[in-house]
Amino acid sequence: MFIEHLPPESHTMTALRNELTPMQLDEQAGKGEPEKARWSQLEQLIASNVDATRRVEWALWSVNTEKKKRPDPPEPMRRPGAGPKKTRAQLTDKSANRLFELLQGGAA
Repeated sequence: MFIEHLPPESHTMTALRNELTPMQLDEQAGKGEPEKARWSQLEQLIASNVDATRRVEWALWSVNTEKKKRPDPPEPMRRPGAGPKKTRAQLTDKSANRLFELLQGGAA
């Protein structure tokens, strides 16, 4: 009971959060209960501000850099209750050729 009311930045709450499995993180994120969030509203607003600043910085770099040398867009700050960002599948030469074959009616 007392643990639930500790501040999110406390050592105990950090240790508990770090012990969650990816499935538990997904479950917690899916509940949609902001009143039970591990971060305060102020911390969420600060994280949103950091994300917006990074996007503006990235946009400035992108418009002032050659197209081939542009940096990747920034990743948002991780929030409690959200697991690591899932990586996108990369289109390899082999998978691109297979896709091309399928589009040309070569489904076997």
